[in-house]
Amino acid sequence: MSQITLLDGGMGQELVHRAGDNPTPLWSTQVMIDRPGLVTEIHNDYYDAGATIATTNTYAIHRDRLRAAGIEEQFTALHAAALREAQQAHRQNTRIAGSIGPLVASYRPETHPSDDIAIPFYQEIADYIAPSCDLLICETVASVAHARAIVTAAHRTGLPVWLALTVDDQDGTKLRSGEPIADVFAVAEDAAALLLNCSSPEAVGQGLPELAKSRKPFGGYANGFTKISAGFLEKNPTVDALTQRLDMGPDAYTKHVMAWIDQGATIVGGCCEVGPAHIAAMAQAIRAAGHDIV
Repeated sequence: MSQITLLDGGMGQELVHRAGDNPTPLWSTQVMIDRPGLVTEIHNDYYDAGATIATTNTYAIHRDRLRAAGIEEQFTALHAAALREAQQAHRQNTRIAGSIGPLVASYRPETHPSDDIAIPFYQEIADYIAPSCDLLICETVASVAHARAIVTAAHRTGLPVWLALTVDDQDGTKLRSGEPIADVFAVAEDAAALLLNCSSPEAVGQGLPELAKSRKPFGGYANGFTKISAGFLEKNPTVDALTQRLDMGPDAYTKHVMAWIDQGATIVGGCCEVGPAHIAAMAQAIRAAGHDIV
């Protein structure tokens, strides 16, 4: 039997659902501004469900996104607020993963800046959040260039770096850039673990055998969207352009996760539209199968 790290589920969509407000391009960041304390509540709910990792609500706190909303001066304050909310929920034998999302936009590798621009931006975030975290998780990485820049920046902090790749929903062996997953290995030597995230559960299952070839700890946390719509790939999108899958409740999602564990995954969890009920079902199934959650 294996020791399984159980990540939390999605934060952004959970915030939007609980707040009940109309989504904005700032997404989870706006909810944190308007409703302080709600992030801590969600962290606690994931811990209660069985998660051992709290992922900070820092995914979308980038200067370019804040500048577009006219609040770039809140860059440091927003990171501090997200870290504080995670720390307030912290419990014994749990860890805080500092999230760093993509620059410019998610799922759009063609918009990712060159290394000379991207690395300093990622470095600024990594340096700021690292002292409050146990590890850094670089999320929704859609290309080899993106992987190279963000691993370079995050590794300099000295914390373990988990690299989470987002893959083509129709062919989980390829990044959203069209590049094979294996092409990442050469630029991810300093990553402590490789994951697949924010892709369909089916695509994650296709891609995990490729990650296994890296000989690093690996795993996945999928989303519950029907697809990444054309509307979400436009400039300044809002999450109401995405549709939740109705066939991916806790039991259905857990079946995928247990199949990933059978493939050798030791780090599992959920991304967008995967909530505390999903994590609770996963925790129960993982323990029932004889594995330990660490």
